[in-house]
Amino acid sequence: MINLAVFASGTGSNFDAIIQAIEEGTLEARVSLLICDKIEAPVIEKAQEYNIDTVVFNAKCYEDKVAYERALLHDCQSRDIDYIILAGFMRLIGPTLLEPYEHRILNIHPSLLPAFPGKGAIGQAFDKQVKVTGVTVHFVDNGMDTGPIIDQEPVRIDPADTRADVQKKIQAVEHKLYPRVIQSLLVKEES
Repeated sequence: MINLAVFASGTGSNFDAIIQAIEEGTLEARVSLLICDKIEAPVIEKAQEYNIDTVVFNAKCYEDKVAYERALLHDCQSRDIDYIILAGFMRLIGPTLLEPYEHRILNIHPSLLPAFPGKGAIGQAFDKQVKVTGVTVHFVDNGMDTGPIIDQEPVRIDPADTRADVQKKIQAVEHKLYPRVIQSLLVKEES
């Protein structure tokens, strides 16, 4: 069974979607670890409900990024993690994790990259009044949302949509697309 570590900083809606896909049998993997950088993030409670090992860290307690990434790498390697899945993790990943997990760290982003990278992508699309935005799943590299794109799905923004409406549409697509993309990568790996 493929072991996943999910890195998250917030509510954990994509974490939930991944767990649900596993329970439904559409994603053949196991989430063995949640890593979170926010001590009060709701995703922590969700992981505890599923009895998933959880590591919560405060980056300020480490000398530098290399130091906390070394600790996270140890947490992943000690649990035989095969893939790292970023699900609303609001930190850039550095070489300490990128090198040992090359092409094994995935991110989901709420836009059709390369449009609207970084924070606030939904708001940026809404403010620019684009008619179509979307969701991108990509491999993580050393840039911000610049890694090779694995899959994308468009989301239409209707004239009457509020920012909250667009957020709901994006999340509905994310929750289906992310588990499907992860599963497709695992199938490719096995063949």
